[in-house]
Amino acid sequence: MAGWVSNSKYAFLGSLRAAAQIISYEISLGLILLPIVIFSNSLNLTQIVLSQEDIVNIFPLFFSSILFFISILAETSRVPFDLSEAESELVSGYHVEYSSIGFTLFFLAEYSNILLMSCLFVNLYLGG
Repeated sequence: MAGWVSNSKYAFLGSLRAAAQIISYEISLGLILLPIVIFSNSLNLTQIVLSQEDIVNIFPLFFSSILFFISILAETSRVPFDLSEAESELVSGYHVEYSSIGFTLFFLAEYSNILLMSCLFVNLYLGG
């Protein structure tokens, strides 16, 4: 939406690139969560954390945790998956036309997403 509303073709192309990346990694995140749901027999985060009393999920689901970590790096557009921002180019993603408070809000949302994904990793694989 931000790329389309800014009325710039560069921002619009950057937003399309970012949306395609987010959608593609959502599918892998959903499939990676299936073994955790099977191990804990619940979709409730509290039950998932409580099911890790004896052994945390990172040991029996080590490869799943590695894939989940790579997917959250891609989901949050961290290196080396920062293609949606394309910092090596002159135009840097969908927020090219924004400055001041708008730019600040975009980066607050981005870092909030990083914090949320980190908390989700800790709850799902490291026992809460």
